[in-house]
Amino acid sequence: MKNPFLFSFLNLVVALYLCSSHYVAVAEESQNNSSSLPLRAVNLGNWLLIEGWMKPSLFDGIPNKDLLDGTQVRFMSTKLQKYLSAEHGGGSIIVANRTNARGWETFRLWRANETFFNFRVSNKQFISLGNEGEGGNSLVANSDSASSSTETLFEIVRNDGDPNRVRIRAPNGLFLQAISETKVSADYAGSSWDDSDPSVFKMIVLTDSTIRGEYQITNGYGPDKAPKIMRDHWNTYITEDDFKFMSENGVNAVRVPVGWWIAHDPTPPKPFVGGSSQILDKAFTWAEKYGIKVIVDLHACPGSQNGAPHSATRDGHQEWGDSYIPDTLATIDFLAQRYGDRPNLAAIELMNEPQRVDLGSLHKYYKAGYDAIRKHTSSAYVIMSNPLDRDSKVLLSFAGGFNRVVIDVHYYNLFVPKFNTMNVKQNIDYIKNQRASDLSSLTASNGPLIFVGKSHITN
Repeated sequence: MKNPFLFSFLNLVVALYLCSSHYVAVAEESQNNSSSLPLRAVNLGNWLLIEGWMKPSLFDGIPNKDLLDGTQVRFMSTKLQKYLSAEHGGGSIIVANRTNARGWETFRLWRANETFFNFRVSNKQFISLGNEGEGGNSLVANSDSASSSTETLFEIVRNDGDPNRVRIRAPNGLFLQAISETKVSADYAGSSWDDSDPSVFKMIVLTDSTIRGEYQITNGYGPDKAPKIMRDHWNTYITEDDFKFMSENGVNAVRVPVGWWIAHDPTPPKPFVGGSSQILDKAFTWAEKYGIKVIVDLHACPGSQNGAPHSATRDGHQEWGDSYIPDTLATIDFLAQRYGDRPNLAAIELMNEPQRVDLGSLHKYYKAGYDAIRKHTSSAYVIMSNPLDRDSKVLLSFAGGFNRVVIDVHYYNLFVPKFNTMNVKQNIDYIKNQRASDLSSLTASNGPLIFVGKSHITN
């Protein structure tokens, strides 16, 4: 077996099966008595959709790898000892008058290459130079879109001896300088690195908010290197041997996370790399050979449904809503059309872990997504992920109106302090006892099936 993550996953699968298979089987009686249930599935994360925490070394070859898309940075003037700040969080000027840094003093990077960036402020606007009426060399945060040419692109020039000592070159070719607490301008042509130089800033990188996902790795390596990096990863991270190993150890299904750009193969929008659909084709072939069902999970939706790295967000903002529904449905239609007649297609999951999403928009999308799948298959289950920030019962009545629908709930024995002191056995016991009770409250003889699509324990 080539992937060490699968071994630890299999131990967890056993625990989840012990606490959930009974409830899946009960629900099954009201939904067609499929012989394929219950499913004992492994989630194949970080394969066709990057989750950087699972293999951080994938990012090691990126130049300036600490300044990826979505990295949050702050800049303190070495002369004034004050932070740059976007007044009112955006829509106004940039000043240098804050002793302490919070949201207005934090900028999210949109990376153009290893040294050029757009700066996005807390109100989601971008910094640019003011027009002549505002003072052509002044800085304002009032642009609603980033530019790939010059209008909002700034270069971060790092000091050779201290990479967090920087100067910032503006689109006009001159450096920013903090002349006073209320005047920051782009009109400095000097080259000093002294503390007294108004163009020198201390850059603070908020490492605890670093995003390492599909957008960061593909845009970080760039169009020349990213295709090889990604294809090498796809071809080695999960192989046919892993499917054989899973089958021999009681796993009868895999959940394969994919991103929305798969529907645009072989030439997806930049910076994404084409070819993931061909690897998913292989997954279906290997799975069928070893008697394994496949759940295709739309893990990353256009606009990001939760702002997490695994959603392929660019900068951590959740943008998904009504305007993104058509593009999301196009991906679902692509997946259903391509794999709907595969005998080992178990289900298509419409979205993974929506969070801070309007429930009305989610219902609208789930209904349309169900219809899109049913155009191509009547037998595959349609999985609706429960919103991560809402009660696990919130979809029960809605999902009850459809045929062969499953609600996906996720349980995490981490991110909560009480689990940090538990060993593996205690975590598994918690799953068998407490999670079993949680699942029991979700199941009914005439209700939708319940699927635990993801659950993490601490070690």
